[in-house]
Amino acid sequence: MYTFDLTDEQRMLTDMVRRYSERTLRQVYREAEEAREMPREVIEQGWELGLLPASLPEDYGGFGEYSAVNGALIAEELGYGDMAASLELLAPNLVATPIHLCGTEAQKQAYLPMFTDVDIPRVASAFLEPVILFDPYHLRATARREDDSYILNGEKAMVINAPDAELFLIYAHDEEADSTQAFLVKAPTDGLRIGEREKWMGFNALKTYRLSLEGVRVPVENRLGGDGGIDIQRILNSSRIALSALGVGLAKAAYEYARDYAKERVAFGEPIAHRQAIAFMLAEMAIDIDATRLMVWEAAWKLDKGQNATHDAYLAARYAADVAIKVTDGAVQILGGHGYIREHPVELWLRNARSLATLLGAVTI
Repeated sequence: MYTFDLTDEQRMLTDMVRRYSERTLRQVYREAEEAREMPREVIEQGWELGLLPASLPEDYGGFGEYSAVNGALIAEELGYGDMAASLELLAPNLVATPIHLCGTEAQKQAYLPMFTDVDIPRVASAFLEPVILFDPYHLRATARREDDSYILNGEKAMVINAPDAELFLIYAHDEEADSTQAFLVKAPTDGLRIGEREKWMGFNALKTYRLSLEGVRVPVENRLGGDGGIDIQRILNSSRIALSALGVGLAKAAYEYARDYAKERVAFGEPIAHRQAIAFMLAEMAIDIDATRLMVWEAAWKLDKGQNATHDAYLAARYAADVAIKVTDGAVQILGGHGYIREHPVELWLRNARSLATLLGAVTI
């Protein structure tokens, strides 16, 4: 059995991240959205919390152990603050976590210490592709073995901070193994080209780019996991849980804002929260958020226990995608005309929820 009570360490962790979300992210998210850029000092302040080093063992310069449950707790609190900042702050995890979970000992010794430095590592993960029917198990980008190298070809999308990256973790279909594999690629390198910045419905403060691979040569030893390769399902489950937890935080922010607004907004002599239609809508929001959180926690707990968490992580991701949209849309409805103007954050949260659902959909095929 597992308990729903947080340990003292987990409670301290969530309190710390919540303070960062409320005192820092909530103060800049609107300006960052308009400027299409998150202030560098905001991300640096988040990095100084040491969230990633706390999930890496001491052997590699960290001061903790990987825990999907702790990661979910952190992601929810970050999502409560701002989605764009959260995704940028967690971007190094997209490289560090696969190396930690699937890398060879030599790869862990070589690369993980860079994620425990005081400076934010200049890395990027290239997984998604600009195709209508994206399939993580059958990528369009290919990796062909040629003597002591792999040759990568294809297109990648939504690569966070690609122009600044000195190391890429690029996923491709290994033609010889007939499976999805990952490759550590140092930049700059011949054949690796970075396209223009992408434009999204939400996450406007998050800088993402297309990546073009044309005959990119990668040493055999840079294939993540060596001859054994990677466990793509384990990596996907980790991503599903983290993204779902971000969705819980986003939905919680929208619910609380709509709830407080409904209590304060007076119409026809009473707060609109007293009206049955509004009260029922808020109740359903709260139920959906709690249900999603429990699904995320169960999937994370199973992953930490080494159990098969694919079914649970898949369901949590699908449910989180729906709930994020449903709750943020409900918040806009409760605010009425005010929900559609930028004076209130719910319109931004609805757009972010739609973008998050797109990401969750990509990893739950």
